[in-house]
Amino acid sequence: MAKFLQDLLQAKEPLFSTALRQLEKAAGHSSVDVRLISDIISRAHHVMRQIGLDPADTTMVELRNALKANAENVELFSETDFVGLSFNGQVVSFNAEDVAENKDKSADDQTTLRMQESLRNELVRRYSDHERTDERTVQEFVEHAGLPQLWYNEAKHNQKQTKESDATMEQPYILAIGDIFTDAFIKLREDEARIDTDPDGSKRLSLPFGSKPPYDSVEIVQAVGPSPNAAVSFSRLGLNAGLMAFLGDDQPGKDSFEYLHQENIDTSTVVAAEGMKSNYYYVLRYGADRTILVKNEDYDYTWVTPQKTPDWIYLSLISEASWQLHEDMLAYLEAHPETKLAFQPGTFHFKWGAEKLAAIYGRSYIVVMNREEAVDVTGASYDSLKDLADALHALGPKIVVITDGPNGSYASYDGKLVSIPNYPDPAAPVDRTGAGDAFASTIVAALALGESIETALTWAPINSMNVVQHLGAQAGLLKREDIDGFLASAPEDYRAKEIN
Repeated sequence: MAKFLQDLLQAKEPLFSTALRQLEKAAGHSSVDVRLISDIISRAHHVMRQIGLDPADTTMVELRNALKANAENVELFSETDFVGLSFNGQVVSFNAEDVAENKDKSADDQTTLRMQESLRNELVRRYSDHERTDERTVQEFVEHAGLPQLWYNEAKHNQKQTKESDATMEQPYILAIGDIFTDAFIKLREDEARIDTDPDGSKRLSLPFGSKPPYDSVEIVQAVGPSPNAAVSFSRLGLNAGLMAFLGDDQPGKDSFEYLHQENIDTSTVVAAEGMKSNYYYVLRYGADRTILVKNEDYDYTWVTPQKTPDWIYLSLISEASWQLHEDMLAYLEAHPETKLAFQPGTFHFKWGAEKLAAIYGRSYIVVMNREEAVDVTGASYDSLKDLADALHALGPKIVVITDGPNGSYASYDGKLVSIPNYPDPAAPVDRTGAGDAFASTIVAALALGESIETALTWAPINSMNVVQHLGAQAGLLKREDIDGFLASAPEDYRAKEIN
């Protein structure tokens, strides 16, 4: 990791790499350097794709020429101040000022000075802001790395200016917490696979045993799971979105970092575990339904204190090994009573039960689950939505949302029970993955943006409807203006109604 940054900064070796390892150790091996490198690569690759280059097959000369040709496109370089790539020791800067200056310079006279200044500022800022390091630790890194002391002084000055500027542009910040996966969607051929029904009525996906059945197609989707899905949903709907999740430092992990950055997700609380693999799932598609082969890696689920206090925390599916993180989250919420908690329980939350999770339910502002799950959590009657909602309220949440498949969804709050029908499907579903995540996250996003529950209820089925028209849980997630468009053409009876 140090070699990549050292090349861009033209820093001294081995002093730089030794000092960076010491700094990363002081930060609790929290992969600050990995996240910075992932951000640099993802931003560089994003620009390259925008100007028609293949990041996997582009030479330095091709890149320089393409950047020169697009030097006047200031917006293209709006997020690349500290971005550069090294080609056998020769650095190409994506900094807008460098690009503009290099337009009329020879290949031997290219400047990278502004990129390097921004990168050293960014490196110092990220470690200075980390909960386990302080200004003295970072200052020692600068000294031990053989870097000019001016670096540290400039970085702190620029950091102060940035914070003052950011303070005037506050938007609601919501932090999603949960597991993250890479999904490989394998579409099975319906003439090769079939669905069998057991005597007890349960169904099984069958393939010829011991053979090599052909499949139709495969598509890889990065950075999915209920919480990453929610983070992308929040970002597209106009919120500042962050994610606390755990993955490996392998290629799928790096790809996930790049994807999250492209979706404008704050990854400062995403932990890349050194030497570990990322969670990788195989999704077997048969028609619009799917069977998922899962394997979860054994991460150290340690709470990562956010750099910025969230307005909301959104908790969803996470490993059985994460109990300590839940307790630490509750302690954090105790210290930040202004932060609202939204809870979309996952597999192990249901396994743990309401008694073990009493403090989580008690601290939740809103919970979202389906009707069968509500019965499982509360033990109340399936036949009475009011009894189910009341039983969930008794656990603590102010707002209760219960989804009910083709029957629509319900919200209980302030003594009212309100229903909303599903938004009509424009076509048969392509893939139902993530429909529930889209619904739950959109409800919470609308509330975080200051909308009423009734309005939130009209948004959520639209996002859910559009998700199932696409492959994977995120491709169909909509922006605010798209939802407004669907609302404008909604059927006359598509509205929230109070029921008895």
